[in-house]
Amino acid sequence: MDTEDLGLFGPGSVTWKVHEEPILIVAGLRSLYLQALHPRAMAGVAQNSNYRTDAWGRLVRTANYVGTTIYGTTAEAEAAGRRLRTRHARMRATDPVTGEEFRIDEPELLRWVHVTEVESFVSTARRAGLALTDDEVDGYYSEQRRSAALVGLDPDDVPGTAAEVADYYRDVRPQLRMTREAAETAVFLTAPPIPWKLSMPARVGLNLGPPRWAYFGIAATALGMLPPWALRLYGGLGLPTTALSADLSARALRLALAAVPRRYREGPLQQAAKERAARLAAA
Repeated sequence: MDTEDLGLFGPGSVTWKVHEEPILIVAGLRSLYLQALHPRAMAGVAQNSNYRTDAWGRLVRTANYVGTTIYGTTAEAEAAGRRLRTRHARMRATDPVTGEEFRIDEPELLRWVHVTEVESFVSTARRAGLALTDDEVDGYYSEQRRSAALVGLDPDDVPGTAAEVADYYRDVRPQLRMTREAAETAVFLTAPPIPWKLSMPARVGLNLGPPRWAYFGIAATALGMLPPWALRLYGGLGLPTTALSADLSARALRLALAAVPRRYREGPLQQAAKERAARLAAA
């Protein structure tokens, strides 16, 4: 096993440029708000996940998976993909409308999760101020077909440009709707339990300390950055200036995060990947 290769992407990729951005914490939340609008995908999550009782554990596991695919070696990324495919292959759910049982690794559902995730990553980074050309955005979507293959998708069936992503959203929108599960998930995403070590005692039984208010700001920004059609499905949340306000908030948050020392902003996987790339360049 080659422990010194650059993985699926590498330092010259658009993927590394985008995922260098700590603002992607907002993008991850935005993608979850989007994903909740697909009834079948939402049913698959609700019936196979303990996200309500272990929200932060699930977040950490998801972040580790994404980090491994972006910054791990090729062998590490492929192993992570195999483990994920094995778990998904065992899972079934019941369609809330038809009552039909289905596999959660159906290509349609995997494609929805993949597209909402990568579109959220690149659009959030760009709107927060990362300079990306249109060609780089298309390059990001093309590169991320490698990630799609890890979960079991045929890369040729995954949108590889911004235009193809727009076409995909247009085609899938008739299937999307606000369900009870989507509404409950959105409420949960907006006000999840804060880990007790971060909580502040509240005199009236409410957890409204600094961590809670900081998270509210991130959630509001993520909601505001949803496409207009998604906001309409959520009941027309926001004003005509919502998108502008969200962009300004994202830009301010990106600047604030940039002031944090790099050793605190970068996780172990990212640091190890940069060290590996430096060794390979020196060799």
